Amino acid sequence: MLYRTLGSSDLKLSAVTLGCWAIGGFMWGGTDESKAIEAIHKSIDLGVTSLDTAPVYGFGLSEEIVGKAIRGKRDNLQILTKFSLSWTDPGDREVWKMKDVDGKLVEIHHDARKETVIRECEDSLKRLGVDHIDLFQQHWPDDRTPIDETMGALDQLIKDGKIRAAGVSNFNVDQMEQAGKSINLASNQPPYSMVNRGIELDVIPYCIENNIGIVVYSPLQRGLLTGKVTPERDFSDTDHRGGLKLFEHANRIRIIDFLGRLKPIAESHDATVPQVVINWTVHQPGITAALVGARNAVQAEENAGALDFELTSDEVEFVNNELEKLDLDR
Repeated sequence: MLYRTLGSSDLKLSAVTLGCWAIGGFMWGGTDESKAIEAIHKSIDLGVTSLDTAPVYGFGLSEEIVGKAIRGKRDNLQILTKFSLSWTDPGDREVWKMKDVDGKLVEIHHDARKETVIRECEDSLKRLGVDHIDLFQQHWPDDRTPIDETMGALDQLIKDGKIRAAGVSNFNVDQMEQAGKSINLASNQPPYSMVNRGIELDVIPYCIENNIGIVVYSPLQRGLLTGKVTPERDFSDTDHRGGLKLFEHANRIRIIDFLGRLKPIAESHDATVPQVVINWTVHQPGITAALVGARNAVQAEENAGALDFELTSDEVEFVNNELEKLDLDR
């Protein structure tokens, strides 16, 4: 496993970090807690020291599962979680409605006010069963709350020993600049994959210039780049992927064809195609770590092995050329 320092903080993350969104079940069609715990244990056994979760992942369930799984194993782990997506007491804030794993509508809204940040930290500490959070991240920007108010709350939590470092997620350059005026920003967590590379334009250069770590999510594009999402697959109405543009039938056909062209590279390293995808992602400029989900021990083992080999310069060039030719309907 490869370990990297997160920006200017004193945190060192495993470059493959376990993403715990799917194990919360919400937006993923449910979960199997025992298999999720097995996935976490297997990841830790294989050197994955960093786990990323959030309250909204199953409305506390993901954090609770992580908490159960890390009991007696907390030492040398980095626990990453988030705040600012709330499903209670929206007040006059704008909400959007989504179905939970039981098909019931849930109202979610942004809330990064100081009192909410402090409360969410305490709630997460209890669900996780830990005395501090290593990286506490604002999940999404909150247009109703000044950024300096939110960052001030994070600074207070650092001083109180509740968190070790502060990060953001889904922030653009202007928002990171504003946040940086109030706190030493450790990281940003944006989406990034072979087929979603928009952050290369400005977010990555800014983070490199300002020594801000980048922990990317969805490097396998929510399973699309595993090769297991066939053109024939149907998604339940509680699985968000069915409504995404990249998951449309024509795009799935093109991506399956692209992944097929990566198979010789994978075979030459005694690896799988998803491992090649993860490896390529982690070695892109500015990337500190990639969040990769696992819902069982087999997936966890495959993810952890993604950095057991090194792509040659010719192989990287081949992948990049094939990506340039990949014409997706976005």
